[in-house]
Amino acid sequence: MPEKVMVTKALCYVVRAGRLLVFRHTDFSYEEVGLQVPGGSVRAGEDPADAALREAREETGLRAFTVVRELGVIEYDISPLRFEIQRRHVFELALHEATPERWASREDHDGEREPTRFECFWIPLRAAHVLQSGQGALVGRLFE
Repeated sequence: MPEKVMVTKALCYVVRAGRLLVFRHTDFSYEEVGLQVPGGSVRAGEDPADAALREAREETGLRAFTVVRELGVIEYDISPLRFEIQRRHVFELALHEATPERWASREDHDGEREPTRFECFWIPLRAAHVLQSGQGALVGRLFE
């Protein structure tokens, strides 16, 4: 078995009117990738809160996010998809612009690989348990 590496990630809980912003990868089935919240890797030297804002913008195509607070840090073993332990900094973000109920977005990856296509939408916060790979682990802290 390959040795597992530790990677630092940022996850974003964007909540509005009792609903959580989620997305799905449109090039993959729900069985492969499930529903996710915006998030991704923290770059070398990057503050996790800045990474959360960057990832939210890149994956949703929206711009007007602010950090409300950091909800905590958790570790998640994502094996066997990738042999890594993800140290996830989880943030509550506010969104200060209107959105439709659903919209298409894409992340271009600075031209380094093919764009990733997403469908973004809102689900009831009480349904956050459906998020893939433990991404909903700290949703309860939104109520503290």
